[in-house]
Formats: sequence, C-alpha cells, structure tokens
Amino acid sequence: MAQWTSAMGAAQLARLLNSQQERPAGPGARRPPAYRALADGIRLLVLEGRVPVAARLPAERELALSLSVSRTTVAAAYEALRTEGFLESRRGAGSWTAVPAGNPLPARGLEPLPPEALGSMIDLGTAALPAPEPWLTRAVQGALEELPPYAHTHGDYPAGLPALRSMIAERYTARGIPTMPEQIMVTTGAMGAIDAICHLFGGRGERIAVESPSYANILQLMREAGARLVPVAMAEGLTGWDLDRWRQVLREAAPRIAYVVADFHNPTGALADEDQRRRLVEAARSAGTVLVVDETMSELYLEPGLEMPRRVCGFDPAGSTVITVGSASKAFWAGMRIGWVRAAPDVIRSLVAARAYADLGTPVLEQLAVNWLFSTGGWEQAVELRRGQARDNRDALIAAVRRELPTWEFEAPQGGLTLWVRTGGLSGSRIAEAGERVGVRVPSGPRFGVDGAFEGYVRLPFTVAGAVAEEAATRLAAAAHLVRTGTPMNGNSPRTFVV
Repeated sequence: MAQWTSAMGAAQLARLLNSQQERPAGPGARRPPAYRALADGIRLLVLEGRVPVAARLPAERELALSLSVSRTTVAAAYEALRTEGFLESRRGAGSWTAVPAGNPLPARGLEPLPPEALGSMIDLGTAALPAPEPWLTRAVQGALEELPPYAHTHGDYPAGLPALRSMIAERYTARGIPTMPEQIMVTTGAMGAIDAICHLFGGRGERIAVESPSYANILQLMREAGARLVPVAMAEGLTGWDLDRWRQVLREAAPRIAYVVADFHNPTGALADEDQRRRLVEAARSAGTVLVVDETMSELYLEPGLEMPRRVCGFDPAGSTVITVGSASKAFWAGMRIGWVRAAPDVIRSLVAARAYADLGTPVLEQLAVNWLFSTGGWEQAVELRRGQARDNRDALIAAVRRELPTWEFEAPQGGLTLWVRTGGLSGSRIAEAGERVGVRVPSGPRFGVDGAFEGYVRLPFTVAGAVAEEAATRLAAAAHLVRTGTPMNGNSPRTFVV
C-alpha cells in the first residue's frame, strides 16, 4: 500500500522551485552542484509546509522536463533527500516527502511558538501581543460574577449570548451602521467565523478571490476547504486595493466569495480609503460575489488623530453583499477566542443552523468577559493601552531593522501589527530557515501568497519591544549574512531573553 496521501504535479513543483531565489555567491564561494541546489529547494519547501509531508513527488523524468535539467540531476537530488530522511520510496509506489525522525512536522500556517521555547527563540511568527493587564483579570472577574444564571442552563448558545449579540449590534449602530442583534453571530475567534462562512458559501471547488498577499492562516484554511484561490494583487505601497484588477477578477472569474482586509491589511499594513471601499462593494454586488471583510485590525490605528474610513458594511445598507468578521484577538488578546459575524439575518440563521454540526457554540465565560469589557468602558481603555504598546514596538523595530539591515525595504504602516519587508534580493524562505538556526522565528513571504509568490519578502510583526526588538534585528542580520555567504557571522551566539 502506498504511503503517500496527496500528489504534487511536476509543473506545480517546478513553479514552487523556480520561485526560490538562489543564494548569491559570496567572495570566493562556489555554487553548489545542480542536484544539491534542487535537493535543498525541495527540502526547504517541505520544511516550510508548502509541499505537504507524505506528498507523492513527480517521476524523475517528468520533473526533469519541467525544470529543463537532466534526469540524472533529479535522480541525484532524490537520492540525497532519501539519505537525509526527507524522501521515502518504494518500487511501484513512487517517492513521497517525509521528515527525519525527531523533527517536528512542519506547519502550513503560522502556529504559535510553544511558550517553553520563548527563552531562547525570539518569536516573530505570530502577530499577537500579551494580554493588556489589568483589564484581562478584571474582565474575567466580572464574567465570573455574571456566570451563575448561565450555569443553570445547558450552556450551548449557537448564535452567541443574547447580551453580547445586543452589545455588538449597539456598537455597530453607534458607528452609524444600524444593526440588530439578529444580524450578529458570536464565534470562536475570527478563524471560526471565516471557516463557517467558507463552508456555507464556498464549497469544494468554488472560487474565492483573495488579496495577494493575504493572511497565511486564512489562505490555508480555504485551501483545506477545497477552494480554488484567485489572487488579486494589492496596489503599491500602503494605498490599499487596485480596483481595476478587482473589477476584472470579479467580472471574469465570478468568484463565489472574496476575502479582504480593509483596515491595516495583514501582512502589508495597507488601509483602504472610503472610495475604494465603496467601489469594491459595488463591483462585488454587480458580480454576485459575497464580500467577506475581516475587521480584526480596525481598532489598532496607531497615529493620533488618524481619521478612520467608514466600515465597508456601511456601503451595503441592504446587507446583501457584505459579511463582516470581527474579533477580540488582535485588539485585546489572542487568548480571548471571541469573534463575531455581522450579516443579513437570513445569513446568520443559516450559519447558526450549520453550527449544530460543528462546535455548537462559543465558551460562555469568555463571552461574558468580552461583554463586561464592552459594557463598562474597559474595552476602550484596554485598546488604548494596546495602541500605545504597538506604537512603541513598531518604532523600536523599525529603527533596529533600518540600522542592522539598511538594504531591506518597507513602509511604516499607520496601524495594525505587521511590517511587510522586501529582503534586499534574498530569499525570504531561506532567511526563515536560517533564522531558526540563529534564534529568531520569522515567516517568509510565500506563506502569504499563492503558488510561490513573494519569495523576496518576510513579515515582521511589531510584537516585541526595546532590547528584544534590537536583538531580533541583530539575529535577522545574522540570518541574512548566513543566506548571503553560507557562513555564520563571527561571534554570533543568541542570547536568552524573556519576551
């Protein structure tokens, strides 16, 4: 019986390999043999999760044709991978990817680093900040005081606690977007919300238009749901969306869903203006596309006096086109797994009905904690604290990266939690791999794209401060040096930090 669980076509693998940039040869350095470069490229794709473990690789002859190399080169590369434990083969069954014994399975998204590893590894993989105290403790204490009446019930509220649904609806209404509680469903984080929406609207094989780049974990969620992703390139810099491209994709591809982040886009930090929002809603309505808008970063504006554009759903008064997703995870704390959906009442009813076969509902205690924050003014004070932390972290990280890596290019966003950085011609995938060796964890650009795009980028969240931000930049410079020259920097040994 074959040991592989999926298959990787020759053209697809060649496309991923060709997206990788070769390491520039340093002074006196020699280029590796072709078979070694090919083996390294496949190994890197496996380690990053861009080629799954237990994926059947194409036959040697097929891959050789797609890469325009000799079959001998492919055969030697496969043999090297078998020797290193990254490939297994059996006559008649082919060859499939593997990981050596003792190595952790690679994740295909951006999983959090285990807390026990934080002493030696600086984690720039997850765009999330520690809890804003004392507000987390106060919210949980307030929730415990409100809990007894709910403890006498079965505890399953598929649409969410009525009190929290009403509070979220009131917050939209206060922003000039009239909303009823019947238009709100509380979910287990924004990921839970988008997963439910994808299963309702985007069945297997359905097209979903996504920004390019876009949030890596959402892209992977959609892939695993069987969606066909249609990338739409972002406009240059931090200016938001390219509406000409969006209109063309919506008209020609007719996607069932489009997923966008209008407020401090993850990963680029772009902020779409009101005209872009209005025109995208109009284009989606004309195409019959459901526009799913992720607002998880909307309250993380960092510049004092910045006037935020109107919410995207404000340009869809009938509620027939836009579904909005919100969350407490970014603005408050990722451990508070509370998200919500705002949509037309019939959409909410469908989502709630489907939930009977998923998770039945969101934990009551966490819902009560968020409701306490909303109803007491604690949310506004906690988020203001969060903005100050993120602003200081952003400024510290930008200063450190510009000092240590002056050839890296980026624009400073006005909000959100991430920098989208062009790595001076180096491979982001290889920087991520080298970073693990020198004590800094950073996600490479291709995680945020489709089919190998953005190899020359990394995403840097501003989630560390002060001396830790400076050390992170120093380690990134060491990783870049390792990629560029193949040798470590003199005297480089990661220090231990509490982060």
